[in-house]
Amino acid sequence: MVAEARGQVSGTPRVLLRLEGLVLGVLCIWLFAGTGASWWFFAALILAPDLGMLGYLANPRLGATIYNAAHSLIGPALLAIAGLSLALPTALAIALIWAGHIEFDRALGYGLKYPSLFADTHLGVLGPSRKAG
Repeated sequence: MVAEARGQVSGTPRVLLRLEGLVLGVLCIWLFAGTGASWWFFAALILAPDLGMLGYLANPRLGATIYNAAHSLIGPALLAIAGLSLALPTALAIALIWAGHIEFDRALGYGLKYPSLFADTHLGVLGPSRKAG
């Protein structure tokens, strides 16, 4: 299978990226368990990054920008660094929840968005396949 013209990954690399998301998502939960933070805290925040979808109410370009900002590992990585270096366990717990959310999304095929449609992601097109046009 050849990647589509939009540069989306397909075939074995797509499967590997999704498995990587699953493994890293499980790792984030395992590390979160070691923080001693409340599982209620986890439950309250696990879907918070999806609030980035609200940008799609304005238009697809803004929606993709906000969604991608909330679903990039840059934010949780910086927060984890701050949490570890400043001895802020709550910041570390939030970073692990955030990163875990991102990785489980990737495992499910929800990648970073292109500004064309919500379904167009770097991991492929969500839902029924359609040809690049």
